[in-house]
Amino acid sequence: MPGIELFGVIGFALAAYSVIANDAIQTLGTFLRSNRHRHWFTLWLFAGTILISVMVYGYFAYDTDVAFDRLNNIPYPDQGVQWYHIIPPAVLILLTRASVPVSTTFLVLTMFALTGGRETEGLLGSMLLKSALGYAVAFGAGIAVYTLISRFYERWIANTQEKGAAPYWYVFQWMTTAFLWWQWLAQDLANIFVFLPRQTVEIAGQTEVTIAASTIFWGGFLTLGLLAYTFSRRGGKIQEIVNSKTNTHDPRVGTLVDIMFGIILLIFKEMNDIPMSTTWVFLGLIAGRELTVTYVAGLRDKTEAVRDVTKDAGRLLFGLAVSVALAFFIPWAATGSMPTF
Repeated sequence: MPGIELFGVIGFALAAYSVIANDAIQTLGTFLRSNRHRHWFTLWLFAGTILISVMVYGYFAYDTDVAFDRLNNIPYPDQGVQWYHIIPPAVLILLTRASVPVSTTFLVLTMFALTGGRETEGLLGSMLLKSALGYAVAFGAGIAVYTLISRFYERWIANTQEKGAAPYWYVFQWMTTAFLWWQWLAQDLANIFVFLPRQTVEIAGQTEVTIAASTIFWGGFLTLGLLAYTFSRRGGKIQEIVNSKTNTHDPRVGTLVDIMFGIILLIFKEMNDIPMSTTWVFLGLIAGRELTVTYVAGLRDKTEAVRDVTKDAGRLLFGLAVSVALAFFIPWAATGSMPTF
């Protein structure tokens, strides 16, 4: 089993930044917005503590696998990480700066899935199916729940904006954010650690456990630093996706969204170890909520809401197209062989 290589380190660093800047901010977006009056360092310390806790738990509970078995079907490349493996996270950084909420799972993992030979044959289709199901379930849950409560819950929030939320709502939101952030990390840490060997070998007399612990330590340190940078920028351009939605600055909105999002991720994580797009789940839930509070509660212009939801869906499909195109044609250009779907 090869050790950590240069392209693996570069890919890991690019993926850590791009995944945190794109997917993580969608997960923590309502938390950041409703706590905009607090210093970013406090928010980062909270999120960072959970990040380290999740990695430590994964290390011990999953036999040093902080990816929570999400990479069971994606073996480390026999020839190691190649230059073309690091292109997707680099492209993801550019898309994030353009405020495009693409799926980091497809953009980062597809390249590994399609260059893994027969071992990963059919994996992309399974990832697509699971992600599409996640979008549909989240969209349906958003429609169902908000159809029942939006007339009184969302209108109550809208009518009490000047008074503001009671302090205990911030406590609730911090608790539900911790739950959601844990579930998201259990799904998407795979998109970062895919660039590192799944197992380690004895190097210079060190044991496998020592090397694995060292890798996770430095990986966690880098991820914490990139999370701090993203929080200091209050989420950056991608935060506009959350800011454009109805009443997302209110902790009472964020609390319910976080609970629903976290439960859906938990259900799909326990379903099987196939990676899935958490972005698709998030945008499905937000789309269902946004359309319902528009048509049922009447809190937004209908044309504007439909345009907003359609735009988000279009970005998802664009990101998927970019992911598959990169994964197919870059290895083909580099090796002369087309990857197996």
